[in-house]
Amino acid sequence: MSCDIGLYGLAVMGQNFALNMASKGFKVCVGNRSPSKVELTVNRAKEEGSLPLVGSSGPEDFVKQLSKPRKIVILVMAGKPVDETIANL
Repeated sequence: MSCDIGLYGLAVMGQNFALNMASKGFKVCVGNRSPSKVELTVNRAKEEGSLPLVGSSGPEDFVKQLSKPRKIVILVMAGKPVDETIANL
């Protein structure tokens, strides 16, 4: 699936934002430092009606699943985590 947008950072707000975008018909790729959060979000998307949302196995896989021009929403804690996330992507 070539995704319309990616969302990296799956705390409560990130999960809900990703599911909301998917419920509006956008193909969403999600990523997180913790693979368990990715799995949880993908399972929620299935439970909420097979929403067009896919998980990624890591930063490289996350970026590869996005259509160009790539659009990424980063929802991680301010400061150093933002810099680390940008460097990894």
